Amino acid sequence: MQSHPPTPAILHIAVDTPLHSRVGALLSYQHSQQLPPGSLVRVPLGRRELLGVVWDAPPPARALDASIPLRPIACALASAASEAAPGLPPQPPPLSPLSPAWRQLVAFAARYYQRSLGEVATMALPPLLRKTSPAQLQRRLQKAQKSTAASNSKSGNSGKSGKQALAQTLAQAPATAPPLSDEQAAVCQRILADAGPFLLYGSTGSGKTEVYLHIAHTLLSAQPQAQVLVLVPEINLTPQLLARFEARFCPQWGAQAVVSLHSGLTEAQRLNHWLAAHLGQARIVLGTRMAILASLPQLALIVVDEEHDPSFKQEEGARYHARDLALWRGKHEGAKVILGSATPSLESWHACTTGRYQRLDMPSRVGAAALPQVRLLPMHQWPKNTWLAPPLLQAMTKRVERGAQSLVLLNRRGFAPVLFCADCGWKSDCPHCSAHQVFHKSERRLRCHHCSASQPVPRHCPSCGNADILPLGAGTQQLQEALEQQLRNVQRPDGQPARIARIDADTTQGKDQLQQLLADMHSGAIDVLVGTQMVAKGHDFRRISLVAAVQADAALYSSDFRAPERLFSLLLQAAGRAGRDAQFMAAQSSQAQMWVQTHQAEHPLYQALQAHDYPRFAQQQLQERQEAGMPPFVFQALLRADAKTQEAAQDFLRTAAALGQALAAAQGVFIYPPIPLAVQRVANIERAQMLLEAGSRTALQRFLQAWQPSLHQLRGQHKSLVRWLVDVDPQSL
Repeated sequence: MQSHPPTPAILHIAVDTPLHSRVGALLSYQHSQQLPPGSLVRVPLGRRELLGVVWDAPPPARALDASIPLRPIACALASAASEAAPGLPPQPPPLSPLSPAWRQLVAFAARYYQRSLGEVATMALPPLLRKTSPAQLQRRLQKAQKSTAASNSKSGNSGKSGKQALAQTLAQAPATAPPLSDEQAAVCQRILADAGPFLLYGSTGSGKTEVYLHIAHTLLSAQPQAQVLVLVPEINLTPQLLARFEARFCPQWGAQAVVSLHSGLTEAQRLNHWLAAHLGQARIVLGTRMAILASLPQLALIVVDEEHDPSFKQEEGARYHARDLALWRGKHEGAKVILGSATPSLESWHACTTGRYQRLDMPSRVGAAALPQVRLLPMHQWPKNTWLAPPLLQAMTKRVERGAQSLVLLNRRGFAPVLFCADCGWKSDCPHCSAHQVFHKSERRLRCHHCSASQPVPRHCPSCGNADILPLGAGTQQLQEALEQQLRNVQRPDGQPARIARIDADTTQGKDQLQQLLADMHSGAIDVLVGTQMVAKGHDFRRISLVAAVQADAALYSSDFRAPERLFSLLLQAAGRAGRDAQFMAAQSSQAQMWVQTHQAEHPLYQALQAHDYPRFAQQQLQERQEAGMPPFVFQALLRADAKTQEAAQDFLRTAAALGQALAAAQGVFIYPPIPLAVQRVANIERAQMLLEAGSRTALQRFLQAWQPSLHQLRGQHKSLVRWLVDVDPQSL
């Protein structure tokens, strides 16, 4: 009998095809054998070859057209183990498929945030996987197998010194757990006994990190394969927290037990750490928002530290919120979820009042340390151009002379926001954006913080030739320069002059610069630290006894309804950097203080700040939002349009609104008129947005899903449109 070749298997692959491209969520290919869902493959798409994930078969309604030939996949990445030849070492195990739980998480994120399935799936994978061949991946798996064996034989050495300067200054991190306070013990008992999710509301310095460590250790000890995910808002917080987790867990579980995932890693590091998590070698993964989509097959605990922070919302591409995905993932994978903050988001605080979360309070600082006294400095008492009030300078001088540290917060980098000509009114506007170019004095350049365009500082006004062009406003560079001038004669206890340092996005661009500055701060080599919000949260500086906030009032006049919440959070978190070491403060014979320079000393926000009374502030804000019909009492989405002209962008939005009006009315969704963004032009692209609002999350989602075909159809009719996107649960308007 004549044998027939086997019928090729049909695979349905999730590939990175943006939703607005109108390519289907899954693409179909053929292969010589069936591969299990979750397998990684490389597939041809046009002239390119892309990474894809084998997905579950689509519903029968999407049956394939038999007349269309299917292209074969290019290759499968480590889809099956190969037999070792006689006399050769055994081959590493194959890369196991991505789990059903992971695929469900990706599918939910794509559906909820209105993105394509393949876009979210491939975004969740390390970028280097897109360029890795099966042979290269096999070598990495073999290397990971060897390193795991080596770390198990030498579990006392973590093998990952990180950045040595910072690691040495954090050497005091105890390898064994210190005794828990009564508050910590009660909180841990509740978390282990109940299902959650939990909002851990603890004041700054109350020991929330020790609670995370204790719960993680308990769960990992009870479940041999369990894994823990810890999310932090900023990359700069990762080395410090990583050192504490390594000191606690690596001696027991080996060097591979703790890994990090964030964009500051090299592509090779991200792939290696992702593989360690996916293969179960890493018991603890510590990372930024991207880590929420990591493959963790035995997830038992998710911690979202500083859960209020807006950095957890992705603002490019798929605009997901890592905190919200953490809650969904924990519920569907049976993992405990802890949201921790001294200033919880109003959404989380409201969820506690409705019973959706369990609130656990830790109001006391560890070690009998007192919360800092908050002092308000009414700036109308001094001349208009006074950057630092004389009483504040005197207080900082005393700290330097005693060997204590001060932190000065100004959430604006650069030397000055704009250069100005008093004769003709010229300003240093960006030629490509509707924003000013910021004056960076140390580089003698003007730089746009939106499109990164830069140019040398002009020697005279480009408009009228006036040689006297002036900086308006102040940034961290100018503040550092002013402090260096005003404290130039102040000496430390060892007779050395005071050292002023700065931490912002400009001083931390080079390799290891941030780690070195943090190490100097921990060791006491820095007396006064000037910084943006990068230094206001998460850091455990032990010698700071004074924190000052400069020019905080600007947020009180913002059109964004979230601005007061963010300002209160920033100031209270910054205040929490002071007085964290009770013994050091006792030796100083002084109380830790937070000084706020303001023209609005009677504002309710500052009054609540003085009392460290977040519940009072949250209650007042929630009442205002409920009366005004704002989140969390309603649900929002934005339709954004970028075009060559503002008229074209708004025309697309108006047409989209007209097509969806009847459907919106039926679902109870209100569509606001389109408006330009606050910064309406960036890199010569005009931007506009349209707000959608509903009293029900389900109604809003139904409308967005039904509206999608109309938006795709409109895309081809508006030739000037560059792109459009939907932002669900926007964090800025």
